[in-house]
Amino acid sequence: MSIIVNLDIMLARRKMSVTELSEKIGITMANVSILKTGKAKAIKFSTLEKICEVLECQPGDILEYKRD
Repeated sequence: MSIIVNLDIMLARRKMSVTELSEKIGITMANVSILKTGKAKAIKFSTLEKICEVLECQPGDILEYKRD
């Protein structure tokens, strides 16, 4: 079982850079990159909420569950 992070897809759809997203949600570019590459072990609901607000999407647009 694994959680797939589709943040890169949403950024591309919104034509937004990691730098721009990090500035708008108030976290470092490094942390956004960790999320984007799927290397994060956790995400705060408050961070997920900010991402969804800025990208105008739902949490399910960013996070996906896949069975191995």
